[in-house]
Amino acid sequence: MKEPTPAHYAAPKSDGGEAVHKGNSMTATASRRAVMAGLSALAFARPARADSGPRQRIIVDNDFSGDPDGLFQLAHHLLSPSVDIRFIIGSHIHERDFLDGSGTQADNAVARVKTLMSKMPGVRRPDVVAGRNAIPATDAATSEAARRIVLEAMRDDTKLPLFYCAGAGLTDLAEALRLEPKIGAGLTLVWIGGMEYPDLLPDIPQRHDREYNLTIDLDAARTVFNDASVTIWQVPRNVYRQMIVSDAELKTRLGAAGELGPWLIDCIAQVKNRPGLNLGETYILGDSPLVTLTALQTGFEPDSASSAYVVRPTPRLSDKGLYAADPNGRPMRVYTQIDTRLTFEDMFARFASLHQG
Repeated sequence: MKEPTPAHYAAPKSDGGEAVHKGNSMTATASRRAVMAGLSALAFARPARADSGPRQRIIVDNDFSGDPDGLFQLAHHLLSPSVDIRFIIGSHIHERDFLDGSGTQADNAVARVKTLMSKMPGVRRPDVVAGRNAIPATDAATSEAARRIVLEAMRDDTKLPLFYCAGAGLTDLAEALRLEPKIGAGLTLVWIGGMEYPDLLPDIPQRHDREYNLTIDLDAARTVFNDASVTIWQVPRNVYRQMIVSDAELKTRLGAAGELGPWLIDCIAQVKNRPGLNLGETYILGDSPLVTLTALQTGFEPDSASSAYVVRPTPRLSDKGLYAADPNGRPMRVYTQIDTRLTFEDMFARFASLHQG
């Protein structure tokens, strides 16, 4: 199945007929003429410089008052020169969630983002907007976040692609899509969320519990999957759970991250030290693929070449959050593996630059 965006290579086919990208182990063949043409292009191409300006626009939407993995992701994105963060949305989580049981979750998320940026001297500070503090009523007035999403996605004065990087629920994006459906053609959603695809894990017992980010606002997710035209790059639960770091690793590597490092360690400690929890000696930084798949794309033929995915028709989501195959669905990516080495080595190196600066 062909993606709606220009393909940079011919992806091999899996047994099920899906297009498969296997990171650096690409096996597509090419004719001698194509190879020679490619070499000729490389000979005259200028490698992109880190200071040559951003290659993408992004909107960051995350539950910054909840799981602190989003704070790691945002700090990493803020230090990445290849992305232009247009604005940041602080979003809500579940009502009475154990991570933030208040009725002002989005407002609290904004406050935490501002605290994070205060620990990062010299870093550009994009606008921070509060999304909905909870799932809105059907007759609620349009939010500032939804209006800003529409305005950014409808711009015609730039050729930079727009990625919507969402590490939690999809309330604010869904509201924007309902307000102006045309914006679906103007952005790519990179979403950390959703249940596993059983056919992609044939030898692993299937989980039946619904995934956390999906259940923050199931109706919003159904709007994005079932009713919109937006291209989706999905990192489902079994894949974002690959993003594991140890407590010892964090303590050692974040010690060289200026004020930011101890603050991030404390944010994780506030979760791990809650009564009744025993989270062991690791933590999942599950939102970090938002950086891998956008800022850390390849220089030539930009793409997330070191992370594996399949291209398949976008399924429909049922009212229980289950996937229903739709052969006519628009093409989407489902990631099956994320390059953790690239992600975390780049993150720790960039965090260390705060101390060196």
